[in-house]
This record gives sequence, structure tokens and C-alpha cells, in this order.
Amino acid sequence: MASSRPVEAIVVELLPHAVVRVKLENQAVVLAHAAGTTKTNFVRVRPGDRVEVELSPHDPGRGRIVRLLEKT
Repeated sequence: MASSRPVEAIVVELLPHAVVRVKLENQAVVLAHAAGTTKTNFVRVRPGDRVEVELSPHDPGRGRIVRLLEKT
């Protein structure tokens, strides 16, 4: 699967089954899940956290969290 360039987003809401609703830089709201090492290393995200999200090339309304960013 071809991956897209990661974009910065803010966690808005936690949903069941480890899915989160995030707001992208362009104000679009998408659903995302933890991927790869974020799932393996059990990175906990909370509303307000900044994350890096790769959007699905097949469904732009879905993505996966690839990294938790530092708080500013």
C-alpha cells in the first residue's frame, strides 16, 4: 500500500476500538488508528495531543497515527 506524506493533526475525541477522531491542519476531521510501533509500544493519546497522521490513499477520511509529537 502506498503511504502518503504524514500531516500534523490534533486529537479531538477518543472512540471505541482504539479509533480516534483527529482534526488536520486544514480543519478536516478524519478517523485514525494507531499503527506499527505506536501500537506495539502502547502510546496513549488523549484529546488535545498533537500527532502525525498518514492518510489512506483509498479513503481520505481514514488514516493512521504514526507518531506522537512533543507538546509546545
